[in-house]
Amino acid sequence: MQSQKRIILYVIAAVIILVIGYGFMSKPIVVETAEAQRGYMSVAIEEEGKTRVINRFIVSAPVAGFAVRIGFDVGDSLNKGDKITELEPLRSHVLDPRSRAEAKARVAASEASLLAAKENARAAKASADYAKKEVERVRQLFKDSFVTREKLDMAEADMHRTDAALHSSEFAIEVARHEKEAALTALKYSAAHETEHVTEKVLIRAPVSGRILKILHESEGVVREGEALIEIGDPRALEVQVDVLSADAVQLKPGTPVLFDRWGGNTSLQGRVRSIEPAGFTKISALGVEEQRVLVISDIVSPPEEWTQLGDGYRVEASFILWEDDDVLQIPSSALFRTGKSWAVFVIKNKKAQLRTVQTGYRNGLSTNIVSGLSEGEIVISHPDNSIKDGSNVRPRGEKE
Repeated sequence: MQSQKRIILYVIAAVIILVIGYGFMSKPIVVETAEAQRGYMSVAIEEEGKTRVINRFIVSAPVAGFAVRIGFDVGDSLNKGDKITELEPLRSHVLDPRSRAEAKARVAASEASLLAAKENARAAKASADYAKKEVERVRQLFKDSFVTREKLDMAEADMHRTDAALHSSEFAIEVARHEKEAALTALKYSAAHETEHVTEKVLIRAPVSGRILKILHESEGVVREGEALIEIGDPRALEVQVDVLSADAVQLKPGTPVLFDRWGGNTSLQGRVRSIEPAGFTKISALGVEEQRVLVISDIVSPPEEWTQLGDGYRVEASFILWEDDDVLQIPSSALFRTGKSWAVFVIKNKKAQLRTVQTGYRNGLSTNIVSGLSEGEIVISHPDNSIKDGSNVRPRGEKE
């Protein structure tokens, strides 16, 4: 009996020791894991951009005038030479009471001037008739040797002078008559009165075939010389402009492939960089930071049938492909951390974290290319923290204890 009690006591003591020991044992750290695997990887610069028509034509007024209302809508098609609108002469001013009184006074003054010119012409004609008769009388006396040659010359000179005065007075009548007509015109062509049909019009025609992108002056009204009326372009000939950071722009060159996403279609559109503008500009970011940016112009090389719904000024997301490969060993970038001057990861071996240095290649933000130090299929800790050391017990999340 005593031996049995002793055995039971030993068993109880052993169980207590095991429980205490288990309580002091370190539990495995639950970690997120990822597998090193081979696949497609690319390094790209991603920015927002917008489409624009390559060749756009702004039709403007060649002269100042009164534009007739444009009868087209945005999106309508035009052929080269189609009539867009007409320019009529500018309308007359409305006469206020003072201006109308002044115009009537000028009419009265011009009528008086015309009457004075006619009376002067009558006096000049009388003088001219008398001078002609005097020349005839003196010429007869000269033939009979009753007057000298000098007397005859003086009579003829007086006749020529009176003839010139008569012609001058006749011209003065014409001037007075035109001045009267000009004074009457100010009253006749006031904007308050209906005028006769306008015969002089300037036709504005489409310089090229295309579709209307913008109507800048739709309603009728006065336009200045050179004022824009309408904008025409071909929406089938689109390019994409993207402003990128100047530090990223130096990595691009003509011919760099581009992918356009989130434009509204189900597939990505292929593109190529055509040009990088040589001058940058300052832009304030959403966070209020000044950034130096550069415009990059790209062409869409996908078949036009795939993007028929795209138009001018549509938003797209552009990914400029700097590097890509179909067979790359890669892991999540979050699995990497610095140890000294090298990059390292924790590899899970026999439920323990094993510290291992690796050599990295390209990065795209989410994934990193591993050049050496890892093999395909090995499991790494994707988000290591300070609690994990070399040799720590770990358990992948979701795995049963």
